[in-house]
Amino acid sequence: MNQFSTDLGTEAGGAVSRPLSQVLADFAIGLDHDAVPEAARQRAVLLMLDAIGIAFACTRYDFAHRMLSGMASLDAGGDMPVIGMAARLPWRDALVMNAYLAHGLDFDDTHVEGVVHATAAAMPTALVTAAWRGRSGRDAVTAYIASVETAVRVGAAAKGGFHQVGFHPTGLANAFGATLAAARLLDLTAEQAAHAQGIALSTAGGSLEFLNDGAWTKRMHPGWAGMSGATAAALAKQGFQGPALAYEGRFGLYNMLLQNAAASCDLPRLTEGLGEVWEVAKVAVKPLPACHFAHASADAAAILAQQHGLTADDVESLELAVPEGVVKVICEPQAQKRRPANPYEAQFSVHYLSANAFLKGGVSLRDLEPDAIRDPAVLALADRTSYRVDPDSPFPKYFSGEARIVTKDGRTLTHREEMNRGCADRPLSAEDIVAKFMSNATMTLSPARAAEVRDAVLMMDEADLPAEDLLELLAG
Repeated sequence: MNQFSTDLGTEAGGAVSRPLSQVLADFAIGLDHDAVPEAARQRAVLLMLDAIGIAFACTRYDFAHRMLSGMASLDAGGDMPVIGMAARLPWRDALVMNAYLAHGLDFDDTHVEGVVHATAAAMPTALVTAAWRGRSGRDAVTAYIASVETAVRVGAAAKGGFHQVGFHPTGLANAFGATLAAARLLDLTAEQAAHAQGIALSTAGGSLEFLNDGAWTKRMHPGWAGMSGATAAALAKQGFQGPALAYEGRFGLYNMLLQNAAASCDLPRLTEGLGEVWEVAKVAVKPLPACHFAHASADAAAILAQQHGLTADDVESLELAVPEGVVKVICEPQAQKRRPANPYEAQFSVHYLSANAFLKGGVSLRDLEPDAIRDPAVLALADRTSYRVDPDSPFPKYFSGEARIVTKDGRTLTHREEMNRGCADRPLSAEDIVAKFMSNATMTLSPARAAEVRDAVLMMDEADLPAEDLLELLAG
């Protein structure tokens, strides 16, 4: 058992163990950059690069400019840059806007067990706060790691429960990770950082209602989590007190939101392996710009088409086997999933995504443009697509998927993807992640400018570059 472990009950002699928020605070505030294995630090930098590339690509879309207009209308002044956009905002507003861009295309990474988009909140919180405080890029990397290590454990402890009651874990878990990233960069003590998590408990949120109509609110969840964390840390630094039992309390995170289902949570998971097992190394980078739950099924459909030389005219029906825990997100209501009304609905439709992948060999950002989602060939195949619950799925360890095609000449063809591509046990390589960054960044930047950004970000952990200079390089 390492120094950050806790048994959540009693210690030797009957003394009550420390609150979980204090254990996490001790870890985050005391984290020594050089104590993090080099491989984990390198992976952290690659994950940050991935999110920055997505943010650049996101600036092409109307929703990004409407979000910026809303944030700018607050007219609070400020000089913190926004990635890829000609705008300056106050510290917290810039944090929100940059996180919105990192998550806006649903192309950002996911910690599979935690079911959390950790980098979309952790990268902007760490980078913008470090720039605002005059810290180095290396300091930002350490704060980013502290945020990810916290957020994914908060999500994993729920064992998929947040989704089942309509909460988006990215908005919940990241509030606590962002709190500790900000606490570290604002020079809080561990005791203050523990209070800050209790404060964040009253601000963390995120509804899945966007699934019903493709609304834009999901995109703001990582940013609002960052805002919650930054605010909580700032208050705690001034002596504001938060509840001690933010996680395990009678009205702590899990009991408050999950009610009776809280009994099945794995609270020891919150502190398990702190300082020894690095969850940042397990974060899955998305190969497809859509909900991670649907990737394996879409890949399976594409593989069947390629292996057997199939066209849509050959298909009588396409059935997808998915984990039970993802049905509410990507499968229902089935009629709506077959005919998504807008690109965001398409990103959360296993029917549309798998039909598109079957016909086109995969899913790209261009396949999610407003005109593309009305492709009659894709929609006709989506109409012949259904799902079933897979009783053998390893979810949430992996987001598995299976495609079963019945052909018009009577054959039944099946392909299963037990592990979703990009997950910790089937990771994208560093070269793959850099190539993804370049593909996304060059949607708005010249190849030379994208390469300049790439090289600067990849040196964050090694060069003593001020975070402010790096953030300026990313500005539009």
